[in-house]
Amino acid sequence: MIILASDHAGFQLKEEIKKFFNKENIIAIDVGCYSREQLDDYPDFAKAGNAKVLEDPRNVGIFICGTGIGMSIVANRNPKIRAALCLNEEFASLARKHNDANVLCLSGRFTSARKAIKIVKIFLTTDFEGGRHARRIKKY
Repeated sequence: MIILASDHAGFQLKEEIKKFFNKENIIAIDVGCYSREQLDDYPDFAKAGNAKVLEDPRNVGIFICGTGIGMSIVANRNPKIRAALCLNEEFASLARKHNDANVLCLSGRFTSARKAIKIVKIFLTTDFEGGRHARRIKKY
């Protein structure tokens, strides 16, 4: 399952990703936020997203805030989460191949919807390579 989380600064990009998912018949769970109003704090949504991601090892998250940095920091406070802030497709590919990232963090202010969808596609379709990378992940 794909878990979506954002604060107000990531809300619009999250909605664009949801439109793409709807067109592609991809099911996702949205844990908030649900508007552009600044009545929320990104740590609350990162924590809610983490909880859902950790319900099943096959789950992945897409967390969005203004820069993606805040969501990344909060998500990575949980040792079972490997959140990667990805600014392009290559980052997304390597985050999955080498780091077995289970959460993609995006910037709502600095990533266009078109670019974000390309990044999301790569993140969702790239597999972990294992091998020497698995050895490294065990050291976390």
